[in-house]
Amino acid sequence: MICSADLPTDLPVLAAFEDHYRAGYVDPWHAHEHAQLAFASSGVQVINTDGASFILPPNRAIWIPPGTNHQTICRSDVVFQVVYVDRAFRPHNDRCHVFEASALLRALIGEVVALAGRYDSDARSTTIVELLLGEIDRMPDVPVQAELPVDRRLRRVCEAILADPGDSRDIDYWARQAGMSRRTFTRSFRDETGMGLATWRRQVRVMEAASRISAGEAITSVAYDVGYDSPSAFTAMFHRTFGATPSAYCRR
Repeated sequence: MICSADLPTDLPVLAAFEDHYRAGYVDPWHAHEHAQLAFASSGVQVINTDGASFILPPNRAIWIPPGTNHQTICRSDVVFQVVYVDRAFRPHNDRCHVFEASALLRALIGEVVALAGRYDSDARSTTIVELLLGEIDRMPDVPVQAELPVDRRLRRVCEAILADPGDSRDIDYWARQAGMSRRTFTRSFRDETGMGLATWRRQVRVMEAASRISAGEAITSVAYDVGYDSPSAFTAMFHRTFGATPSAYCRR
């Protein structure tokens, strides 16, 4: 841990720090009493909750509401900053979600972290905290999450696809794996995730691709690995999801 701060409770921010982990590190399942705002300055993390799986690429942030059971997996060496926010503060979107981090938001997070040991409740510090919390709701969401079903049979299927997004086996195979008829599987999967299996798997593939490209892997090899027949088809899907080509996404 590089720096840590325990801030006074007259403002919603309770603590802030910067830390780094090696590739492959797994932070086991746990929950916090207060909300967590985490910003990835470098590296790629996977954050799993009971209800969804998220990719946190570099220069994006994630909001984790208080009491959310979650696990973090580092796909590469990671440097990140964390701000713990009193549970009384609730942004408009209080669900766990990944969002863009503007230059202003990144600077404000850095300033809150830099207050370690020097917080004196002056006007500047108060303004920084208020601006930080106000910026959260202004940031657009990044579509790098996949909803997970509650049904254990469906969840096993989802976990298998998350482990190998390039697996192209069809819905009949996965229905058999779940011990369901095709019709029951299709209806149950849509009821629990809000989308069909093909759409859900496409989302997982583009999430996986975003994380691997952000970690520096070649776009062409990633396209084939996650199940696309050609780089052009992959680029088209990536652009529809993120509004940018893979190379532009990395530059951004």
